[in-house]
Amino acid sequence: MIPRRFFLLSSVTLGAWRAMSGQAFASSSSEGEWLVKEDLTGMEGTMTMTGPGGRIHVLKRFMEECEAPSNGCYCGLDFGTLAIAERDLLAERLLARGGDPDPLAVRAAAPPIDSRFTSEQVGRIVWTAFVAPPYAGEVMPLTPAGNTRNWHVNRIAPELSAESLVVRRRREGLLGGFLPIVVKQFPLGRGRYWEVLTFADVDPAIPRQVPTWTRMMLIENGAVVRAVYGASYIPFGPFRHEPSAVQFNQALARCVEVWHEVLDGTLSPVLPDSDWADFARHAFVKEAMVRRDGIWPRYGVVDRDYEGSEYDGFQDIFTSSLLANLEWGRFAVARAILDNQFTAFVSDDGLVAMRGPEVGQTGLTLSLVARYLHLTDDAAILQHHADRIAAMAGVLTTLHDQALALPQTNPGYGLLHGWSESDACLFPDPSVWWKPYFGNSAMAVRGWRDLAAIWLGIRPGDAAKAEDWKRRADLLSVRLEGAVRASLFEDRCPPYVPILPGSRETFRVSLARHQYSEQLWAHRVYVEMLQAGVLPADLEVATINSMRAHGATIMGVVGNLTPPSREQRDILGFISYGYAQALLRQDRIEEYLLFLYAHRYHAHTRGSWTAAEVAGLKGELALFCLPAQMTVPILLRWALVYEDDGAEILHLARAIPYRWLLSGKEISVENAPTRWGRLSMTLRYEPNLRHISVNISLPKTAPSDVRLYLRLPSGMNFASLQGESLSDCVVSATYGVNINGKQGGQYSFQVPIIRDHR
Repeated sequence: MIPRRFFLLSSVTLGAWRAMSGQAFASSSSEGEWLVKEDLTGMEGTMTMTGPGGRIHVLKRFMEECEAPSNGCYCGLDFGTLAIAERDLLAERLLARGGDPDPLAVRAAAPPIDSRFTSEQVGRIVWTAFVAPPYAGEVMPLTPAGNTRNWHVNRIAPELSAESLVVRRRREGLLGGFLPIVVKQFPLGRGRYWEVLTFADVDPAIPRQVPTWTRMMLIENGAVVRAVYGASYIPFGPFRHEPSAVQFNQALARCVEVWHEVLDGTLSPVLPDSDWADFARHAFVKEAMVRRDGIWPRYGVVDRDYEGSEYDGFQDIFTSSLLANLEWGRFAVARAILDNQFTAFVSDDGLVAMRGPEVGQTGLTLSLVARYLHLTDDAAILQHHADRIAAMAGVLTTLHDQALALPQTNPGYGLLHGWSESDACLFPDPSVWWKPYFGNSAMAVRGWRDLAAIWLGIRPGDAAKAEDWKRRADLLSVRLEGAVRASLFEDRCPPYVPILPGSRETFRVSLARHQYSEQLWAHRVYVEMLQAGVLPADLEVATINSMRAHGATIMGVVGNLTPPSREQRDILGFISYGYAQALLRQDRIEEYLLFLYAHRYHAHTRGSWTAAEVAGLKGELALFCLPAQMTVPILLRWALVYEDDGAEILHLARAIPYRWLLSGKEISVENAPTRWGRLSMTLRYEPNLRHISVNISLPKTAPSDVRLYLRLPSGMNFASLQGESLSDCVVSATYGVNINGKQGGQYSFQVPIIRDHR
């Protein structure tokens, strides 16, 4: 690691020159020279940095339009109609053609978030992106125009004022794929545009400060006609000196190399649309910017909501981050996050240091403890925290005992009562939400069951606890199934699945009638019911169908459920991945892809990829939260490699869009962790040969049921496998190919693709 260096917190140099496209800018420092060359023949040209020792970084631009379209949104529907409807009308339209949804149609179905608002509507200083060094104490927010809190672009270019049409019509992106180097382009017409590039210095000299570097270039027909370089502050007489291109490029090269180090060891899938892999990896960049010292949790940044320390113990930060880091092979980070959580935020009684402990997330935490051991084989850290892990499980057993003490005629008998949402404690009467929500019990079953299976690996000889947790999980599972079946609104079509037993109102009716509705956070309960994966398949399907038909989803994503209104219908950015997991489990792949597309395009800013806790569908300004940022990485990993949570089955390429599969480009992932060990997979369609080439490397302890899914559009099918070394352990199946992976090893074969002639 290069030692920290002092740098100039200085400002701007103005230069004007004409240059041919691809103008090279040289830079040098005591650490060596960097030569920077950019392709400016197009607005998405690459930057190539060549440095000491032959080091080369080729940094691509990936840009997205941020302007709200003037018309054509909502798939031809009136907003008020789709907002008030029980049915998910947008999902119906986007899936109406059959087959995979069109990602471009999904993207165009609503305005981008942060595209339609005025500063008067917001009530806070507007920002839509942020930069920071890794593991920083703070971040630096960026406005739509590219201002930091210290350095404003309209001082150089007055046309980039906050409310200008030029700013509204901007394009945003990142330089280098996943790197936190924010690029904003402001078209001025006839081949002219301003480009503003901003990043944080990765070697800050002053604690808690976020020094930044900015470059502004005015480009005309591929030539730079004006360039402006700036650091944190503007010049101050003879005391602060403007940085040069040399200094800027040196800082940029350092930024690139440090951030590559931060993501070292993270899965790096190869996909036909490379921006999807970058999008997922960028989530871990965001996390490294947000978490102080790389481990301390923060729900949000910049504004008191949600940057304040009172949110640090929010369980959803922990569960979403631990899961995402495990799935992407970031075991060292996962260990640090787990250790910090049980050291700093879990007390000896098993409760978390958060104003309102969430029962469902407590169960999920126990499940993820087991997941951690399955993937890492690191029992030591769990043994260190064994007392608190057991105490956390004990919180659930106490709630279970209380439920079993109720009269058997009580609808909540045997079901865990408690808050599902932390904010319940903030209301005048928190007992309104101390209820037997089905999500509480579902997650308790999952947590007990998973923890019991690995407990002897943590506490050898303590079989009594493991047996008790397993007994309780079995008992509660039966009670939960019976309660859900008894509570169905069979008079609805499809039947309505409520969130708690004995309910006589749907959540929409309850929210409309009661100021303090016991169903205020129905979205959370539904998500946890499904994510747990403990309901029988028919009830899981019924819950999915009920949610889509009776108001719980919008554009295929779980909604932030509020009283019905013609004015508002919002996407839930965080925690909603549990619903998507159930879609995958039930092979509802088209809906899974719709969720993935809608979440990316409508719960994140375009280009800078800042996730929203809740996202409106009118282009409103949204608030960032870290758990929402972890959603797409989790879902993309599951699309490629997914482990059945109810059986010894490994699913490969289960939710790969068929346009990717037939693109002729490589689809691959290397060293993806599973509970059986790491695996690698490469798929490529060879159009000339009309077959899909498959290479799979399985761990020695792989299960006997490994399923490779080859999803094809209507009119195409696959024929018998071909390969020189095929054996009886590799056979065709209705979904693609089944491999008996008991022996592990390498599998290479081709799958011929044929067109149906009907």
